[in-house]
Amino acid sequence: MTFYTLKYIENNQNNSQAILNILMLVAAILMIFFVVLYLRDRFATKYRDLGIIALLFLLLFAGTQYEKYMQVNEQKPQITQIVPFMKSVARDENVNESDILVNSTSLVNGMIVRINSKDEDYQLNLNPDNNTYTLNRAHVIDHRVEVKN
Repeated sequence: MTFYTLKYIENNQNNSQAILNILMLVAAILMIFFVVLYLRDRFATKYRDLGIIALLFLLLFAGTQYEKYMQVNEQKPQITQIVPFMKSVARDENVNESDILVNSTSLVNGMIVRINSKDEDYQLNLNPDNNTYTLNRAHVIDHRVEVKN
């Protein structure tokens, strides 16, 4: 089972977005480069073909980016609520924020919350509007965990 710290969640919410943006920029630059080469020498059709391939990659990356954007908009309430939730649990349990670990990067009903300093696991139960929660003691079967800082 993988657990995430507050630091990890705050730092890694937009990493994949940056990679897709870089790939789109590279594909756009390649497309412009091949179009310029093709316009200089119209008899060299290989540049036109390479430009078309670069355009197709650009469209592929743009479609992937759009799909990712739609997923983020659907999950945005859960993603933005996980950080205040973890801080709230730390305050309620009188522990450091770094001692709170969760097994999900978004706020979902049924996720496991681990309080590291107490070596206790809890299952999260949210009310329908995600404004209140209860933590019920849970017992994890496999105690080998990976903690992502």
